[in-house]
Amino acid sequence: MSRDDASKNQRPSVGLALSGGVARGNAHVGVLRVLEENNIPIDYIAGTSAGSLVAAAYAAGMTVDEIAEIGRTMRWRDVGRVTLSKLGIQSNARMEEFARGRLPIKRFEELRIPLAIVATDLKTGSAVIITEGDVGFAIRASCALPGWYVPVTDEHGRQLVDGGLVANIPTAAVRVLGADIVIAVDVNSEGAKFLGPPHSIIGVLLQSIMVVQRTAAIHQLHDADVVISPKTGHIRWDEMGRVDELIALGEQAARPTIARIKHLIESEVEPPLKWYQRRRHEQPQEDKRRVSPLR
Repeated sequence: MSRDDASKNQRPSVGLALSGGVARGNAHVGVLRVLEENNIPIDYIAGTSAGSLVAAAYAAGMTVDEIAEIGRTMRWRDVGRVTLSKLGIQSNARMEEFARGRLPIKRFEELRIPLAIVATDLKTGSAVIITEGDVGFAIRASCALPGWYVPVTDEHGRQLVDGGLVANIPTAAVRVLGADIVIAVDVNSEGAKFLGPPHSIIGVLLQSIMVVQRTAAIHQLHDADVVISPKTGHIRWDEMGRVDELIALGEQAARPTIARIKHLIESEVEPPLKWYQRRRHEQPQEDKRRVSPLR
């Protein structure tokens, strides 16, 4: 057994749930940087929509700086292209290609950290938690904003769309993976504080969906042990050029939670009892032997 495995067996497992939020998802990178600086282990990770790309990159072993560079170079043309389909204005097949071209590991089964990506079954309205197969396809499905991008059809014939419709903060998904302690990152907690209307159709769609998501997020956050909420309300979801600012906001939000996270990890670890402590805790066993009464 390696030293890392032994350490993991002596403490509770830690899971990280990264929310959707399109451009705001870059704040997740800042959170990861602070967690790493403070040696907070991440044993499981889950992501929805924009969070799925960051989660997949981290699970594949990419450094925080490498993930940040993905955000800096990503543009809307890397995500979708116009299509003639009646089911959407664009296809986001380019999102799948973008992810495959940058992730060093392509399949869930080979990732360094167990990963779950959440999409939505358009027919049933239920969450689809993807934990195997092609990572790029799962990211594309989780990011398929309904009404704008054409739904993605999986091998089971299900039409999948943005996971943010049902689980924008995938706390349940990371619990399913096996996490004892769940850290949730919600980049939409402040809603929209920016002045003026959205500047694009995507912005209108996103703002409408986020209003609905905030109600569902209350229940999803209840399943977290620690919630990190970067103050991104002044940044529109379609502002792809504010990556460094968003990373800094993620760092600012994560730092005050480190003491709480460490306390949770340490309080869950119970040191083995000394021999004299074990004797105190042992309950006397009932003597079931048949003994003849004294005469």
